[in-house]
Amino acid sequence: MLGQEIEDHVFRTGEGYEHVPFTVEWWADFGSVPPPQVRTGLIDYLFGVKPKDETLRERDVIVWLPPGYDKEENASRHYPVLYMHDGQNLMDATTAAYGREWNVDETAQQLVEAGEVEPLIIVGVYNAEEERIAEYTHVPFPPKYSDAGRADAYGRFLVEELKPLIDARYRTRKDAASTGLAGSSLGGLVSLYLGLEYPNTFTRLGVISPSVWWADRDIIQRVEQLNGPLPLRIWEDIGTDEGTGEEAETETDAEDLYKALKAKGWSDANLKYTVVQGGRHNEKAWSERFGDILRFLFPPTP
Repeated sequence: MLGQEIEDHVFRTGEGYEHVPFTVEWWADFGSVPPPQVRTGLIDYLFGVKPKDETLRERDVIVWLPPGYDKEENASRHYPVLYMHDGQNLMDATTAAYGREWNVDETAQQLVEAGEVEPLIIVGVYNAEEERIAEYTHVPFPPKYSDAGRADAYGRFLVEELKPLIDARYRTRKDAASTGLAGSSLGGLVSLYLGLEYPNTFTRLGVISPSVWWADRDIIQRVEQLNGPLPLRIWEDIGTDEGTGEEAETETDAEDLYKALKAKGWSDANLKYTVVQGGRHNEKAWSERFGDILRFLFPPTP
């Protein structure tokens, strides 16, 4: 359809050299054909949030509030919070990469209203664009990524600065049992890493299409070094068509991470591993399973 984003195309070659001619159907030139801006529910923004750590850049934060948050009868009600990385991709196609968003606001609105998930606040933390790799990785990975590994600084920003700001501004439940962290790709990697580092802050983790490959699968080694399971409820998933090669999110890596968590004692009640047949590495794919992620991490309470 004219002016709409088309699905990714994949072509797998055979053995050896093969010449394949192709035509690009449409370039996502949003300067001439901008995506529609559709935001659902109560949405607030915190613009230009500047971390104290000078190695981190300022960024915007988008906040989705649950249905009924602004009603007088709910004035004393407090809500659990899910913090999510890559905030510009979550709820607004005009800021999202390639014009595709996760539809987090529409999905959450529908599930909360249907009583399928607990009413919650969702905080989307924008990435720092070219600094994204550095902030979402916990160790450098030379020679290509020697300047990476600022996840500890990013984590301190989330825990010591942003979370207190959100807790002061909105009616949140501040305890770790009510607080989650989620992201995809490197965002999935850093979600698990920070969950292991801050189990007294985040206990509900969305480890979505995680980049387990980073630094020779260092995250698996960190799980293997644990003395036992931490009080974390973890959703992990992977698509079967997310890519190949050394820097790809593969089913093998994701399954090995799942096995490492199981070996440390995580039960099926607190660890959900999902393989999505045909699932790709993009916002459309993550949008399609976000509802299941919310249902697992924030089930309705009596």
